[in-house]
Amino acid sequence: MISSSVRATRQLGSNCAMAYRLIVRRIWNLPVKDLRFPQLCTSPSTPTSLCASWTSLLSRSLSVTSSRNVSFSVQDQDDFTERVINSSLPVLVDFHAQWCGPCKILGPRLEKAVAKQQGRVAMAKVDIDEHTDLAIEYGVSAVPTVIAMRGGDVIDQFVGIKDEEQLDSFVGKLIGQ
Repeated sequence: MISSSVRATRQLGSNCAMAYRLIVRRIWNLPVKDLRFPQLCTSPSTPTSLCASWTSLLSRSLSVTSSRNVSFSVQDQDDFTERVINSSLPVLVDFHAQWCGPCKILGPRLEKAVAKQQGRVAMAKVDIDEHTDLAIEYGVSAVPTVIAMRGGDVIDQFVGIKDEEQLDSFVGKLIGQ
């Protein structure tokens, strides 16, 4: 006979797979300063295995987020304002689309160029199909379009694919090298 706590844990596990992925996705895109430990494990009714899973997830996400905090996907206009316009770091804004082949080539190259700068520049990814208003506001008429911003001002931009040397040079100019 299965105990009620085992049954509850199994049911909770099967019901939480999608929630787990959502939590990971949200934590992955949050700056470390915005992470807070939930009050899940203070309730006596919360299964111990759930607390252990949550703690493990949070510790893995914290370490991954801190080392990978160079790029993020823009969620909405407020997120763009907070994380791009008001950023203390220079930001490369990658306007792209899921259906765009050149965007799929440029994206990883941009991330690599930004990662080389070891936290001196950030990268915001803006899907033009989800954030048409931002694309219009910044005059994006073709993708991929990359805009370099510092202090909320547009410093430079380009449209199309660049090789790694050109991207390194572009990022270097943004941070003043």
